[in-house]
Amino acid sequence: MDSVDLDVLRTSADWVDAGRRVLLVTVVKTWGSSPRPEGAMLAVRDDGHVVGSVSGGCIEDDIVDRTRREGHHATRCEVVTYGVSADEARRFGLPCGGTLQLVLEPLTRESGMRALLREVETGHLVARRLDLASGFATLHPARASDGLAFDGKVLRTIHGPRYRMLVIGASQLSKYLAEIAVGLDYQVTICDPREEYTETWDVPGVTLVRTMPDDTVQAMNLDERCAVVALTHDPKLDDLALMEALKSPAFYIGALGSRANNAKRRERLREFDLSDAQIARLHGPIGLYIGSRTPPEIAVSILAEITAIKNGVDPHRIAPVAVAKAQIAQTPACSSAMP
Repeated sequence: MDSVDLDVLRTSADWVDAGRRVLLVTVVKTWGSSPRPEGAMLAVRDDGHVVGSVSGGCIEDDIVDRTRREGHHATRCEVVTYGVSADEARRFGLPCGGTLQLVLEPLTRESGMRALLREVETGHLVARRLDLASGFATLHPARASDGLAFDGKVLRTIHGPRYRMLVIGASQLSKYLAEIAVGLDYQVTICDPREEYTETWDVPGVTLVRTMPDDTVQAMNLDERCAVVALTHDPKLDDLALMEALKSPAFYIGALGSRANNAKRRERLREFDLSDAQIARLHGPIGLYIGSRTPPEIAVSILAEITAIKNGVDPHRIAPVAVAKAQIAQTPACSSAMP
């Protein structure tokens, strides 16, 4: 789940604990274009305060108005649909043809929001099963491949970190990368056996391990929802970890460095008996070209490329670093002289 929906869980749990009436709204189905995906959440307090989002704003306004009018009396779950007609889609600011189906759930202390939040904050991936007729909810272990399911009677939502990221090296760049990645719903592990780099590590919500990177890759049992980013510039640390990662189904494997250094790295990896197809999976230089120079900008560049690949976008269509720099090098400098 993303950071917006995690904020919904935290805030709604706090409101319920404070004795307020809260309506939890979950997107359960979309047709056509939609502003938010299935599973997106919104919480509305009885006085109209909101956290989260299920659309561009107009649907939220309608739900807030409904909560103000009915919030003190609503006790049963309800299914509502917005955007069935073109007029209604325009009224609620939905894209052309867009339709959203939502489940409205009045929360109580028995809804288990605090227990759900504890599970998520400890890094567990859990499924919440809500029976709409009774309003009774239970928690169960979930797998990364699980998704939202709704049959009109039972709603099953998935909560917790869906993606993992292993970062080799505890550098300043790693801190910015980790901080942003946590906000993008990654469970982040920083691996660096060098004491001089890990002694002052202080990024909350990130796991720090001091084992050798190749051992860490094997121990993490990487799957299709994992990304590996090597940032040390030290072949003794980066190369062995990359060798193991390139054998895994991780969706992204990249290494920091210039085009020349990455070319040398690929030659070294061939000595490890990796196939050309495996080596071709290595991204490097990593990131999308945005003219980044500072560590925070470089972190944004790297995560932009990772996000593109995670979402099925071909990064070569949006100029990765190596392509963009080559294009710039071939472009004559602009002259300020008048013809």
